[in-house]
Amino acid sequence: MIGLLRFIGLLNAAIWLGAAISFTFALGPAFFSEEMKALFRQHYYNGAAAQIVMKRYFILLYCCAGIALLHLCLEKLYSGKTFERLTSVALALAISLSLLGGIWLQPKLRELHLRKYNARSSLEVRSQADRSFKTWHGVSQTINLFVIGGLLIYFWRSSGPANTTRFVSANKFKG
Repeated sequence: MIGLLRFIGLLNAAIWLGAAISFTFALGPAFFSEEMKALFRQHYYNGAAAQIVMKRYFILLYCCAGIALLHLCLEKLYSGKTFERLTSVALALAISLSLLGGIWLQPKLRELHLRKYNARSSLEVRSQADRSFKTWHGVSQTINLFVIGGLLIYFWRSSGPANTTRFVSANKFKG
């Protein structure tokens, strides 16, 4: 049973890390590539399409975070081992920053994107929204890099050898 539990935890960590890396370095930038700009012809659609994918990306992150928490608790209950500090901190960092990005930062970016391309707004309002969007997008990318860092540590710690339980087996004392 512990082998299956470790496999599920490792698979979840791999999916979570893979999603974060692929979105940050491949999928996200693809929406603003020259090919995509030529396809849409209006820059508003690039950002709107990216936001649709981002919404699903954060749902995936939340599912992986929930599975990771459940896995950590089940592993503790089943094996009796204590939570490792580095693993717990890395997991907490990845989860909290993912929640921060999806619940607070993405709606802010969505609102700024709408103001940036609102034809009824003045040029000054749109340019201010554009500057704010660029700043908050940079913050978002920095948060993504910290999430990836936390996930790298979590994946590394999850893929290592299983720690022994905190209880000593009775067989250890046989003569």
